[in-house]
Amino acid sequence: MVQIKSPEQIAKMRAAGLVVAAIHAATREAAVPGASTKDLDEVARKVLAEHGAKSNFLGYGGFPATICTSVNDVVVHGIPSDEVVLKDGDIISIDCGAIVDGWHGDAAYTAFVGSGHAPELIELSRVTEESMWAGIAAMKLGNRLVDVSRAIETYIRRQPKPGGGRYGIIEDYGGHGIGTEMHMDPHLLNYVDRKRGKGPKLVPGFCLAIEPMVSLGTPRTEVLSDDWTVITTDGTWSSHWEHSVALTEQGPLVLTAVDGGRAKLAEHGVEAAADPLA
Repeated sequence: MVQIKSPEQIAKMRAAGLVVAAIHAATREAAVPGASTKDLDEVARKVLAEHGAKSNFLGYGGFPATICTSVNDVVVHGIPSDEVVLKDGDIISIDCGAIVDGWHGDAAYTAFVGSGHAPELIELSRVTEESMWAGIAAMKLGNRLVDVSRAIETYIRRQPKPGGGRYGIIEDYGGHGIGTEMHMDPHLLNYVDRKRGKGPKLVPGFCLAIEPMVSLGTPRTEVLSDDWTVITTDGTWSSHWEHSVALTEQGPLVLTAVDGGRAKLAEHGVEAAADPLA
């Protein structure tokens, strides 16, 4: 069953989303050469404490940290560690969440560590992020879940990949509903699977975490022996972007973006809903 939220509940989710945005800002600043991924986890813990929020990652299914730190060919669920030290030229996807008054926020971004990144890595992150925004812009009243999947896939497939070939849209992981739990129905694919049908209709109060994961090669992944870390099977590097989004009577509100998604949605001709906490 899809959990439909009231405007008052969406306002509480917005509060959680702003904590996630604060974690993103702090960890982005801290993601420099020489920093360990454990250092970034400590930064996130401090931000949560400053806001009186709880982590929805720590202890989830036994996960041992506050954020996921996925470096280079790690797609998702990388565990922060003193041993993983960031180097100039790395890319890292940082995924994190927060709970405020029982309501969840969840978002991820890809950052460039240092400088000198290859153009194909810069383009990989851009394509992944922009496909996320295409999916968010498809969160329109009357659309179906598959329309979000289609918007993400269509954007990615229309982008020429430097050096030729196609981007790998990760198959085993996708977006999800969010609310009183971090992962809820429905599961959101980042591509269209006709066997799954059109999915539920998007109505006011529908909330999704939209999170494309894209690699420079294969769409296939494997899980390492720690039972968490997900890598590409061919070793190609990947990017991960995510925002939590609520659909309202006035349109989408990006709960984990500082401006509610206003600027990026405007590029798609979509007006973001008013921020209930503004």
